[in-house]
Amino acid sequence: MSAVAGIRALTGFRIVLASWALTAVFTVSAALAVADPDRFMPQGVAVDLALFAVGCATFFWAYALAVQRSRIDAIGIGGLFFLAGPTAPTAVKWHLLGSWAAQGVVAVAAASLRPFTAVAFAVLAPMAGLGLCGLWAAKYGTFGPRAVRPKRVAVGQNGAHG
Repeated sequence: MSAVAGIRALTGFRIVLASWALTAVFTVSAALAVADPDRFMPQGVAVDLALFAVGCATFFWAYALAVQRSRIDAIGIGGLFFLAGPTAPTAVKWHLLGSWAAQGVVAVAAASLRPFTAVAFAVLAPMAGLGLCGLWAAKYGTFGPRAVRPKRVAVGQNGAHG
């Protein structure tokens, strides 16, 4: 079974594929910017900023979905963006957190190899992976039920205390 076929078997596989695809684009772009900054620096910065923008938009989209789900489910930030606990199946965690970690490694390596240049924008790109982790969890994640708090009765209402 090919890697893509294995990913297609996962719940929310399009998000997982998108995460790996963005990781591949970012890796190639960063490698080119490091190898030949005079020629590929503008393209590298454009990709870095685009991934950051996509990551921010996806992050807020995931947050908005999670707020809606939080009326029923107990959603924590660790589960939502870092897939902590039973939020996601192991295979999904490996893929999403793995691609996000790969983005982080590429970002730090690229910025380290060309310090004090525009290649440093690479550190913004992993926001895309983080946003996609959150989007997957907000759409498909498993969270516990929200605890129901008893309604408070104000003193003097409904015959309570006077």
